[in-house]
Amino acid sequence: MLKQKSSYQDLCDHFSWDIPESFNMGVAVCDVHADASPEKTALIVEEENGQVQHHSFAEIKSLSNQLANLFCQYGINKGDRIAVLLSQSIETACTHVGAWKAGFISIPLFTLFQEEALQFRLSNSQARVLITDQENYQKIIPLRDQLPALEYVFLVDGSAEDAHDLYDCLNSVSDHFTPVKTKAEDPALIIYTSGTTGNPKGALHAHRVLLGHIPGVQMPQEFPPQEKDLFWTPADWAWIGGLMNILMGAWYHGIPVLAYRAKKFEPEAALSLMERHKVRNIFMPPTALKLMRNVKNIKETYKLSLRTITVAGEPMGEELLDWGKREFGLSLNEYYGQTECNLVVSNCSALMEAKAGSMGRPVPGHDVAIIDGQGQEVPHGQVGDIAVRKNDPVMLLQYWDNPEATEKKYRNGWLIMGDQGYRDEEGYIFFVGRDDDLITSAGYRIGPSEIEDCLTKHEAVSICAVVGIPDPIRTEAIKAFIVLKDGYSEDETLESSLRDFVKDRLSPHEYPRHIEFCASLPMTATGKIKRNVLRENEVAKQA
Repeated sequence: MLKQKSSYQDLCDHFSWDIPESFNMGVAVCDVHADASPEKTALIVEEENGQVQHHSFAEIKSLSNQLANLFCQYGINKGDRIAVLLSQSIETACTHVGAWKAGFISIPLFTLFQEEALQFRLSNSQARVLITDQENYQKIIPLRDQLPALEYVFLVDGSAEDAHDLYDCLNSVSDHFTPVKTKAEDPALIIYTSGTTGNPKGALHAHRVLLGHIPGVQMPQEFPPQEKDLFWTPADWAWIGGLMNILMGAWYHGIPVLAYRAKKFEPEAALSLMERHKVRNIFMPPTALKLMRNVKNIKETYKLSLRTITVAGEPMGEELLDWGKREFGLSLNEYYGQTECNLVVSNCSALMEAKAGSMGRPVPGHDVAIIDGQGQEVPHGQVGDIAVRKNDPVMLLQYWDNPEATEKKYRNGWLIMGDQGYRDEEGYIFFVGRDDDLITSAGYRIGPSEIEDCLTKHEAVSICAVVGIPDPIRTEAIKAFIVLKDGYSEDETLESSLRDFVKDRLSPHEYPRHIEFCASLPMTATGKIKRNVLRENEVAKQA
């Protein structure tokens, strides 16, 4: 969609949406390429044992067609839900594509989810089909009586009680299928939010959501497709960042994707993987990059072929940006979005300089603003709610079976992202914090990200999280939870050093009055720090 230009303004001036009335995501990411270049590589799968398989777009079309036929054979109807509980694999990708081609709604589920999380999502969505494997099926077995809508479970690696062997079932199914002619507004995908407060909400997306993503894929990845582009992310494809930013965003352009999902992220293994496969384009959650930062002599040890590095999910910070330039010789292009409205702000080093602490500028086609409580835009530099104008192609249709939450998501024609930020005079947007992460201390409203970024510049700090804890005088006091690098140990001298480090670099009112050293931090399945858990634990301690 985006044509490379010489400046950001030129890029915006030459862009306009062209959303057709009829559009099918499965056809766009698969069949278009399979028909034009059937032997072109679509997916490279490396297993944990080192075995590597290459799959063409023709193979993806064939398997996704079989899956679509199988679901139809079992009586699944247009609009019915198909859940996928698998990590990065050909079956994960083809289940989504096949479901979309048949007019069904797919639901990605994290393999890290345990019984309670799975029960809620499968029950709430009323999913009729689940594709999973033997290991993850063990979490489903105790739930079957609680999931009357779940009629069919297919396993990719055999059969079990009340679960079919997927490949055995596919043996008798045709690999020819005529895709349903879906409208761009027809529902195709439900992705559940992380649910930091209350139950998770299912963001229901239409087929047009793929088109809405494309400018936001092209801008931080610096105008793909280019020669030898190959996308990879350690992020699970159950997250919108893995599924749409990487897998489907690449396939829309006919770019191959590497699939490899270790049970635990190990930075040295990730670097070796990228070296082996000559990966050109990556999406890294900041947490993964912060772990990678502990690897010494990356330049000298690994022969990487990277063209672009994109970052999203948590604010990156100046220290990580500088480290990326030193180690990879590339600018880390941070971008911003959320499950409900993804990839709407981005950096792009080919067009503009990155500003420390900024997520970038609005991606062409997305009207992003900072608004107040009445839904009016605020002046440059003033903190407010980050919002996106309604009826954006990348925006959710609604929350699944939750009209009240859907209504609360909008204000005066704007979708509220749930984050606080500000915009400078050049249009760069700066993240301040989640609505519920902002700290009110002695009359100041303080965002945790700036303090966390400052602390990670200290030689002893590996990763940290900052929250506000109840304080009888200041309303809230700042507390930092810190994981130290190897070779450092906690003591009063280090605590004092860390406090002074923040005082000297930020402000006396932003230093952490309380510091707790810990071995690890609570994180979501997508690698975001759960500040709410840290806060709740502190409230419970004081109670």
